[in-house]
Amino acid sequence: MMQDRESLLGQLLELRSEHRDLDTVINRMTNETSFIDQLYLQRLKKRKLLLKDRITRVESQLIPDNIA
Repeated sequence: MMQDRESLLGQLLELRSEHRDLDTVINRMTNETSFIDQLYLQRLKKRKLLLKDRITRVESQLIPDNIA
């Protein structure tokens, strides 16, 4: 159980890091005044959304179930 939790925490850190990196790249691309590859930008945004969904799933797995 503890190893699973550590594995999930490691995965969460990696996902958050990639999400942050994508956010940086997207912000730089949108702030550029030169030509922007819209298709590539849309793919990055989609990847960022998918990462956010995976982050949310991993976070929910880390929350213990409370039996009422």
